[in-house]
Amino acid sequence: MLPSEDPYKAAHQLGTRFHAFLTAGDWDGIRSLLTDDATWTLPGDNTISGTAVGADAVVERARKIASYGLDFRLLHILVSRENMALSLHNTARRGDVRLDEHLSTVCRLRDGRIASIETYLSDVPGMNAFFV
Repeated sequence: MLPSEDPYKAAHQLGTRFHAFLTAGDWDGIRSLLTDDATWTLPGDNTISGTAVGADAVVERARKIASYGLDFRLLHILVSRENMALSLHNTARRGDVRLDEHLSTVCRLRDGRIASIETYLSDVPGMNAFFV
């Protein structure tokens, strides 16, 4: 980042790009936003839970989540002094199983890229039932 760049604006733009790439299924775009050693941790006990380690594993996690047909509704992009978070409302239906969760995806940034992601959920049991 250039010294004249606003770090809050840069973090906000990174969040906007991450969400846009996710909703478009642009996996190379997501990869371009990550550090090589990026991680993504999700709670629960299901097929997407745990920690994905490495940029390629993080991209694969995003691809797997999207493969369930989620609508990733962006509510807010939140920024701190050094990081950013996405506030989302995710919904989907798989047969009779319905997903309806609010979440915060907290991204820790390093050198203008996403170094780690941790997702906080409103309904972990619902997530466990949906992602089988």
